[in-house]
Amino acid sequence: MTVTLAKWTLEQYHQMIESGVLDDARVELLNGEIVEIPSEGPDHAYFNTTAANLLRKALEGRAELRDGKPITLPEYASEPEPDVAVVEPLDIVYSKRHPYPDNIYLLVEYSYASLAKDKKLKRKIYAKAGILEYWIVNLKDRQVIVHRDPQTDDYQSVQTLTSGTISMLAFPDVTIDIIQLL
Repeated sequence: MTVTLAKWTLEQYHQMIESGVLDDARVELLNGEIVEIPSEGPDHAYFNTTAANLLRKALEGRAELRDGKPITLPEYASEPEPDVAVVEPLDIVYSKRHPYPDNIYLLVEYSYASLAKDKKLKRKIYAKAGILEYWIVNLKDRQVIVHRDPQTDDYQSVQTLTSGTISMLAFPDVTIDIIQLL
């Protein structure tokens, strides 16, 4: 017997949200599947908040920082909620829709329980969508995995950092100490 999963469209997912069906659920839409978001531990919450504050201050007036808010990847029936999204500052536009791939400079996922999902499923979705830069902060091993150069269905450049500094592709003049992310 073959088991077939029901796939959801973005429109169906939005209808579920608007109707209240998902009110008490911590979920996101990935490749048409509704996937649970694990609860954040104290270290995840602390480091995510610290990084968001650091990036917000460093990019003030140049980019908008959205933490834990949805982005929309229409072609891939996905509406993930990355821990940090550095996006084009479109102000009131975001009252009508979430950022699309063309609006995104960087996505950051803080990972402990979600590490496998972030390294495999989300990495592939983000690369297919053409997200230029994706960082996974691996809290378990205290490292930052930097993904760049999306091609077809994966990133061609992957670097693992435990020290030193990094600059975002979109803002090369902004230098961040890796230790501040960990």
